[in-house]
Amino acid sequence: MNRRPKHSDIDTGRMATAYHEAGHAVMALAVGRPVEKVTIIAAALQTGGSRLGACKVQKGRSKASKDGLEDEAMILLAGMVGESHFTRRYSPDGAAQDLRMAQRLLSDRAGSERQLERLLTRVLKKTEHVLAEAAHVDAIASIATELYEKETISGRAVRQLMQEAEHRHS
Repeated sequence: MNRRPKHSDIDTGRMATAYHEAGHAVMALAVGRPVEKVTIIAAALQTGGSRLGACKVQKGRSKASKDGLEDEAMILLAGMVGESHFTRRYSPDGAAQDLRMAQRLLSDRAGSERQLERLLTRVLKKTEHVLAEAAHVDAIASIATELYEKETISGRAVRQLMQEAEHRHS
């Protein structure tokens, strides 16, 4: 099941998008949010721009949260962190919309621009820490590979790939 395309055989932009969306999905599951589906199919946005892929997270949670707002910000930042597992660097341009949304979410908690930057940095570090766990690194790679091959996968498939990764690392 853990078959990964050879690096020379892949479209790197498409694979980076797959890792980006896989990062969102793994973080959502890690904080107890169910995932409906994940796709790397590009689509036009109602606001005029376009998106390269999407991770549709359902409302509700499967486990209690200490801080739902922070969880949402971590899910948003997890795309950029997940993508960096493949590209070895952050691509703030590719994650600009996610970064803006995370800043908007966290802005109510910050009294100044400086406090917002510190809060955003702290939440980013927490996101990096969670996604650096071996099972999460493995799950991101497995989900990204599946996305690369199939373009869209169900939340059920995402959960199964996450459970398989957790089992391999338990």
